[in-house]
Amino acid sequence: MSLVRVTDLTVEFGGLRAVDGLSFTLERGAALALVGESGSGKSTVASALLGLHHGTGARVGGSIEVAGTDVQAASDGELRRLRGAKAAMVFQDPLSSLDPYYAIGDQIAEVYRVHARGSRRAARARAVEVLDRVGIPDARRRSRSRPHEFSGGMRQRALIAMALACEPELLIADEPTTALDVTVQAQILDLLHTLREETGMGLLLVTHDVGVAAESVDRVLVMRHGRVVEQGPVTAVLGAPAEPYTRELLSAVPRVDAVRTPAQASEEVEASEEVEEVVLEASRLRREFGRGKRALVAVDDVSLTVRRGETLGVVGESGSGKTTLGRMLVGLLEPTAGEVRHDGHARAGVNPAVQMVFQDPVSSLNPRRSIGESIADPLRARAMGLRGSDEGRIRARVTELLERVGLEGAHYERYPHEFSGGQRQRVGIARALAADPRVIVCDEPVSALDVTTQAQVVALLGELQRELGLALVFVAHDLAVVRQVSDRVAVMRRGRIVETGTADEVYDSPQNPYTRQLLAAVPALDPEAAARRRAARRELASA
Repeated sequence: MSLVRVTDLTVEFGGLRAVDGLSFTLERGAALALVGESGSGKSTVASALLGLHHGTGARVGGSIEVAGTDVQAASDGELRRLRGAKAAMVFQDPLSSLDPYYAIGDQIAEVYRVHARGSRRAARARAVEVLDRVGIPDARRRSRSRPHEFSGGMRQRALIAMALACEPELLIADEPTTALDVTVQAQILDLLHTLREETGMGLLLVTHDVGVAAESVDRVLVMRHGRVVEQGPVTAVLGAPAEPYTRELLSAVPRVDAVRTPAQASEEVEASEEVEEVVLEASRLRREFGRGKRALVAVDDVSLTVRRGETLGVVGESGSGKTTLGRMLVGLLEPTAGEVRHDGHARAGVNPAVQMVFQDPVSSLNPRRSIGESIADPLRARAMGLRGSDEGRIRARVTELLERVGLEGAHYERYPHEFSGGQRQRVGIARALAADPRVIVCDEPVSALDVTTQAQVVALLGELQRELGLALVFVAHDLAVVRQVSDRVAVMRRGRIVETGTADEVYDSPQNPYTRQLLAAVPALDPEAAARRRAARRELASA
């Protein structure tokens, strides 16, 4: 009997049909990826497997059977026994899934006690055991830590440990690596693969990242608008996709081994001859947080230049100092030492000529103000002592900016929650453009977006750069995206730049071992190549 059997599944929210006639099976010990863009219905399907739509007002049709439980007909008590004991879920954002007030070990122990009815001592021992199993060093001591004391990768490991506490037959992982850098992502994917080998559990992986699917599963199901587009073995679907949409999805994936065409190379040569003007320069920047012996050095002796019209990519793992560097370039953080020069002049504080597009447009836009008003703020700051006619010109300019980034002028009065993630990022770009900047620092601007939306935002930034002569500093942990957009690349580790050069030099002939390590962790779209690289990482780890 299949571990999961879904037949003609439909899920409706009000008048919206999020899932429409979906059918698939998952065998015991196998791994299946649900792949598609945001809004395709992937996470809705994952939630339906655990009956999480019960009591929400959603209308669920069709049949769902998980580990012998008829989810549609199950009582609340039966669903509670299914969740955690037979099937467990790992969510995308571990911070929102973990209670900030309780120790990690206590939270895992509570799950074990609820489902296994064990003693407090047994539950605590089990918590330490599963934390050790997922690779948390010094698990007994770290089990007493709270979520904020863990890094992003360690928090995701803790969530996987919690899911494993009762030895489930099925693990559902909903975008488990979206916010992680490439080396931590590789570690999490390797961990999931190893756990599946050791325990025989089934894995349902929900992801918009085709490369992650290639690294992790046996079969792929491609979704669009709630329907199945294509499904089959991962080698067949990714190697020779039958459907145009699947091919479109694959073509949107940025590749770390992308080869520039002769036309692109000649454009770069022409640009390099014209682009000599330095618009932004950092000299020996250092930034410390805290004081005395407990001070943390986030950026240490970093120097760089950015020329008009070029893109400088800054890559590195979480904690490498990328974001701190970006905030100093914009003026949101004052350096502890060193200086930032704009157009040859040393500057302190925020300069309108250098703007920032943030990683999370939800937290960078005021939810109580319309997006038009948020974009208008920089314009009003530049036009103190407004007259009525000025307000009219400001509104006209905001309308122009909205249309310039691919939105509608009529969206002025709408609020951030009414937009998709990609649309909100376009709003952030429009707000940055409102100040007529010469440089835009982009801090992980596409890390939370699916590949097609990511490609659209990257294309928009490139178009704006060419038309306006903007310089871009593109801060990201996604090495494939950085290669796609960058003229030059700086690799950061522990607050320092360890390697810099043209994109082709850094990617094709990396000189620093750390750069080679980063490139080796980038997911491969070829499942066979992914398996070879996973084996190589395992050998290196055991050496």
